[in-house]
Amino acid sequence: MKTSTPASLLAAITMAPRDPILGITEAYNRSTHPAKINLGVGVYYDDQGKVPLLQCVRQAEADLLQHPKPHTYLPIEGLAAYNNAVRRQLFDGTRAFDEQRVITLQTAGGTGALKVGADFLQRFFPDAQVWISDPSWENHAALFEAAGFTVNAYPYYDAARNDLNFPAMLATLEQIPAGDIVLLHACCHNPTGLDLDDSQWQQVLEIITRRRLIPFLDMAYQGFGGSLAEDGKVVQRFADSGLTVFVSSTFSKSFSLYSERIGALSVVSASPDEAARLLSQLKRTIRTNYSSPPGHGAAIVAAVLGSDQLRALWEQELAQMRERITGMRQQLRARLQQHLPARDFSFLTRQAGLFSYTGLQPEQVTRLREEFEIHTLGTGRICVAAVNSGNLDTIATALARVM
Repeated sequence: MKTSTPASLLAAITMAPRDPILGITEAYNRSTHPAKINLGVGVYYDDQGKVPLLQCVRQAEADLLQHPKPHTYLPIEGLAAYNNAVRRQLFDGTRAFDEQRVITLQTAGGTGALKVGADFLQRFFPDAQVWISDPSWENHAALFEAAGFTVNAYPYYDAARNDLNFPAMLATLEQIPAGDIVLLHACCHNPTGLDLDDSQWQQVLEIITRRRLIPFLDMAYQGFGGSLAEDGKVVQRFADSGLTVFVSSTFSKSFSLYSERIGALSVVSASPDEAARLLSQLKRTIRTNYSSPPGHGAAIVAAVLGSDQLRALWEQELAQMRERITGMRQQLRARLQQHLPARDFSFLTRQAGLFSYTGLQPEQVTRLREEFEIHTLGTGRICVAAVNSGNLDTIATALARVM
């Protein structure tokens, strides 16, 4: 007797939508056009269009190979030398650091830091809601929603002026209920490239303090807007505010160590005793997520930050990356101004970091891809780090044509 095959338990599962950023790379990879250009993914490229291998990383890896160690599990919180180096990098000079009120845990990239922080906050503040900038990195909303939060948006970008909408941002922050979580980009805002100035940050901090909100600072691009100290001063200002502050950070971009997933979650607490209790609970959160982080990238970063010579080399290489991006911004602005002299492209040089919100509409982005094989996000965000001396004129001409 012939028996029928039972229906698959998974038959009703539908195809998930493509990630808006990684989907661009998939489309780019499928293209066979010899002159295709990818402006979508937030990766730093050198002027030859290559992801660099930094000299400081080469030297640190060579030193590590001279002293091989077994590949045992790291502690749940990660490599101690790495955590200490990150904590010092972000908080040295603050009262919180001096009073040993800051804890830092190694995570699987900045995304891992956000995920661990979101899961922890959901456990202890389940009734809170999360507020992110409009627009924000696409994964911000997804991460906090996956943790069980309702995610709202506060105004940030004025599309008509291609600038900050700061009054609307403040007005919304004033209405957020006490105990809610506010996610802020510490520097090099993704995707707009537009950052708050010192006065604006002070106003934001005053509102968050007065309304008893929970600030969560995301810093993925320290050193790409200004110096490490300049880009890090927002974190230090919040650390000295007396608030409980969550900070996610990563070295993926600044060390060009994308595949090593080198992130960290830091929390500024009220006392060393509170810090110890927080650490125990965050370790529990990590244990039920990925148990312990990978070791190789953490060892590289710890070696560089722990060596005066290698750290100086890293800061020099990071400055060169930053200066190249700044130069591309200036040149792209000048080329576009030549093509379209009646339009104002000053926003390109007011923005900072890897990204620019160009003001392109979705139909213009489609034209870029179909007519010029230039791939970028439907929001009009481009990765300025993907612009180089070889493709600058092509990109500028194409942008001017679709505009």
